[in-house]
Amino acid sequence: MSPLCPLLLALVLAAVPGVRAACPAPADLKKPDGTRTCAKLYDKSDPYYDNCCGGAELSLEPGTDLPFLPSDWTNIVSSLVVAPRCEITVWSQRGKAGKTRKFSTGVYPRLEEFRKGIFSDWSNTIASLYCRCPPGPASARSPASASAARTRAPRPLGP
Repeated sequence: MSPLCPLLLALVLAAVPGVRAACPAPADLKKPDGTRTCAKLYDKSDPYYDNCCGGAELSLEPGTDLPFLPSDWTNIVSSLVVAPRCEITVWSQRGKAGKTRKFSTGVYPRLEEFRKGIFSDWSNTIASLYCRCPPGPASARSPASASAARTRAPRPLGP
């Protein structure tokens, strides 16, 4: 076999759209209208990180509370991405029972790498979840409210 065959195969796979799936950056988790997405779950992962976050996708809004995932998503999630300043709590059993774990902002392309006890991992074992994004810090206020706060009259000192 020619040494060029693996190289040609890699080039073909990279050029064909839809063959490769790379996880999005946490900051890219927004809807087209600009509203925030808390997290995205994917049903495919791969030993190669560039091929993770593929297959079906489930987008979660901030505040999503699913003690019972839809049947086609129960014990299917293999990859997930959590938006900035958000956190997703997952449980291994329906009804928020069993083992639990929190995933904060970041990309988790292979849930096989996150242990759930001694002999198992979090890939294909998520049965319920809660996704939250707390409101931004006070410094993230709108410019109008920040300028109003700066123009307040100072309080008098003393009695």
